[in-house]
Amino acid sequence: MAIVKDELTHEEAVEKATEAAQASEDALTIGFKKPVEYNGEKYTELTFDFESLTGKDGLEIENELAAQGKPLVIPAFSGEYLVRMAAKACSAPIGYDFFDIISLRDFNKIRSAARSFLLRSE
Repeated sequence: MAIVKDELTHEEAVEKATEAAQASEDALTIGFKKPVEYNGEKYTELTFDFESLTGKDGLEIENELAAQGKPLVIPAFSGEYLVRMAAKACSAPIGYDFFDIISLRDFNKIRSAARSFLLRSE
C-alpha cells in the first residue's frame, strides 16, 4: 500500500516560497494609462518575464528581422528587436503588432524595460 503525502515539509515549503518570490521579482507588470483592446481582449496591464527568454528566442528574433531585410547591429538599441522580445516575454498571448496600437508613453515604458534587461545582462 502506497503512502500518499499531502503536506510539504518545512524545507519544501520554504523552497516553493523562494521560487515564487524569485519569479515575481523577475516579472515586471506594466499598467496602461488607458485600456488597450487587442484581438478581442481588453488589457489594462501586462506582465513581462524577460528572465524566461532563451537564446533560442533571441535567435528567432534575429532571424525574423533578417528575413524582413531589417539590419540588426545592437539588439538593445533596436526598437524592432525590443518589441519582439517583449512580445515573447509577455504572459498574455500578444504579437509584436500589439505595440503598434498602444500609446507612445506605454510603448516607451515597455521598450525601456526590455532595453534595461538587455543592458543589465551584458
